[in-house]
Amino acid sequence: MTFHYNQRHQEEIDVAKRIADKLGVKNHLLDMSLLNQLAPNALTRDDIDIEEKEGELPSTFVPGRNLVFLSFASILAYQIGARHIITGVCETDFSGYPDCRDEFVKSCNVTVNLAMEKPFVIHTPLMWLNKAETWKLADELNALDFVKNETLTCYNGIISDGCGECPACKLRKNGYDTYMEMKEAK
Repeated sequence: MTFHYNQRHQEEIDVAKRIADKLGVKNHLLDMSLLNQLAPNALTRDDIDIEEKEGELPSTFVPGRNLVFLSFASILAYQIGARHIITGVCETDFSGYPDCRDEFVKSCNVTVNLAMEKPFVIHTPLMWLNKAETWKLADELNALDFVKNETLTCYNGIISDGCGECPACKLRKNGYDTYMEMKEAK
């Protein structure tokens, strides 16, 4: 499932479609552009700088984004008869976004179950993995090259290694480099 919320770049949506096609799964694209109207931020507006200040949420924080995403994913799951919802949020080296915390996801899981009277399970396989451990998992799944070359982390929409300057790219590179150093040390 892909959400179009007027993020800075179309590339995120294009990458999601390419990945779904390569994996042979349906990609559900939802228009969530209302988020940009309600909460302008650096992920959805080119005129807002990407900044991280000590003790503050980053300018890339989209208030309620994962709440909305998980709610809509639950609605789709209900409609297609699925019980399991998987999200890639991570609490270990996240950017301080409150809706990436384990406590939030568990609360959201209870809420969607109450709202729909269906037993959904929201899975967070990356929740307690740092970026190096995430790269290790990709390698263990024989998907390291795929994840490295086909995915997008960059806030500026540059696939694979990204721009190298934004906080997301720096976190990704640091995690990859750390994992490769650990792997080579074995």
